[in-house]
Amino acid sequence: MDIQVWSDVICPWCYIGKRRLERAVKSLDGEVTITYRAYQLDPSPVPEPLPVKQVMAAKFGGPDRVEQMFTQVAAVGASEGLRLDFDRALAANTFAAHRLISWAAIRERQADMLDALQRAHFTDGIDIGSLPALATMAGAIGLDPAEALAHLESEAGTAAVHADIEEARALDISSVPAFVIDAKYVVSGAQEPATLLAAFEEITRREDANAGR
Repeated sequence: MDIQVWSDVICPWCYIGKRRLERAVKSLDGEVTITYRAYQLDPSPVPEPLPVKQVMAAKFGGPDRVEQMFTQVAAVGASEGLRLDFDRALAANTFAAHRLISWAAIRERQADMLDALQRAHFTDGIDIGSLPALATMAGAIGLDPAEALAHLESEAGTAAVHADIEEARALDISSVPAFVIDAKYVVSGAQEPATLLAAFEEITRREDANAGR
């Protein structure tokens, strides 16, 4: 089974969805490949790394509404063993982070790189829009930080990220996480592991039935 996952680094439901996907896949029989694809919830430039709470309050009805939203998602994250500290999280444009994830994928460390960046953003309050910070994150998972920084300071990987975003548009993906299975089936949202597993098993049943015709 091939699973293509469109997600954004600063999307809390994508962080939760990744953890739930990993749990679901452990229960699947057969070979499974997972590839993470780039998506940007907001491609706008971020001139300075302001607190996420401040930025979101300006967009979504004030601090009380945002506090309620973040408290809910942090509780869901905690139930999955994830710490989402929105008091520390900083707003960032994620295009460079996606380029770094693509670079790490060539070195077979894509999932590790994504996990490190999500943890940096949601738990450690690191500005993942900063190229030096991103290079440090590459070093944290055992990749060469100088090589990572050189990659980020060039235009390398830009076309790959744009291609992912264009493909998401072609597939009518408008919210993330979105899981595209075997290039045919789409499952949207950070579904519970049991829900994902049931969907994957049904897809396998259908594919086996089609193969037997």
